[in-house]
Amino acid sequence: MITKAISRAFEQAKTRNWNKTYWAFDVHETVLEPNWSEVELPTKFYPLAKKALQLISQREDVCCILFTCSHPSEIEKYLAFFASHNIHFSYVNENPEVKNKKYGNFSKKPYFNVLFEDKAGFDALTDWKEVIKLLEKKQETVIQKI
Repeated sequence: MITKAISRAFEQAKTRNWNKTYWAFDVHETVLEPNWSEVELPTKFYPLAKKALQLISQREDVCCILFTCSHPSEIEKYLAFFASHNIHFSYVNENPEVKNKKYGNFSKKPYFNVLFEDKAGFDALTDWKEVIKLLEKKQETVIQKI
């Protein structure tokens, strides 16, 4: 379950003295309900996805990465759409903050601690609720962005 990955990321950050973790978010069937249209972008959030992403976007200890196969013109529209809902992503399909090291080559696969992806088992109908509960429970670790 996604909450295990989130808890592990927070614990790693604490023990390794990191000031943030990196969370990657797929769009379709994870954040937004697909409409399978070639013309119109989907804009219907899954229940609680918007609230969860707004909470996550407020955290300074989380860097949000949009992880999508959308076309560049669609990505621009998605970023504007999410921003209009107070959901912010620092990067799209990349993480330039984590460079290649001896133990990992991140030139083709960006580094992240948590992956929100329906193809990886994330269930948008149930998991967002659990994410919110966990974040509210760990309220003391929240650092609000100014």
